[in-house]
Amino acid sequence: MGDPTGRGGLRVVVADDSVLLREGLQLILADAGHTVVATAGDGPGLVAAVLAHSPDLALVDVRMPPSHTDEGLRAAVEVRRQRPDARILVLSQYVEVSYADELLAAGEGGVGYLLKDRVSELGSFLDALRTVAAGGTVLDPLVVGQLMRRRRDPLAALTPREREVLAAMAEGLSNAAVAERLGVSEGGVEKHTQRIFAKLDLHADDGQHRRVKAVLAFLR
Repeated sequence: MGDPTGRGGLRVVVADDSVLLREGLQLILADAGHTVVATAGDGPGLVAAVLAHSPDLALVDVRMPPSHTDEGLRAAVEVRRQRPDARILVLSQYVEVSYADELLAAGEGGVGYLLKDRVSELGSFLDALRTVAAGGTVLDPLVVGQLMRRRRDPLAALTPREREVLAAMAEGLSNAAVAERLGVSEGGVEKHTQRIFAKLDLHADDGQHRRVKAVLAFLR
């Protein structure tokens, strides 16, 4: 493993059946000071690469051979089954909810799901890499919306504003960034966050990362 919390370069596995996209991601990562330690073009290759190299992060496409449906997500779930501490950021042109909720709910963080269009927002994309590598959770707003529509019951006690705060937290935003987006003070965001923790029965003394647990709560 590298230094995912110390701003050093990350060791990354890239899994995508498109050679062009794999090479493009390698260039982006290299320019940002990261190292691609292995690439893969299918699900089994991803699993083998992560187990062999123990990277700080795996970037995974959803649709890979042979059926080009959800092989990447299924492989990511298998990686997390064998290596629960593996950090995985899924990149997709689509929101595939069939395995996305299983992947996101399987661990305590260190996962993300972004649409490929977000790669063009380079600063945010690189921030997402570091957030996931450090054990955080980053979800594309469209992913958040679809998953929340499927799994609304656990959030029944939350107010509309608290749901907005939770959705922004799921994107990996800090309290300051949430405040800027919603047009409220940081103190207001902190109060909403504490109420979310209380309503989801997440206690400060449970020894777990409450922000990650809150983001994952609606997936359970």
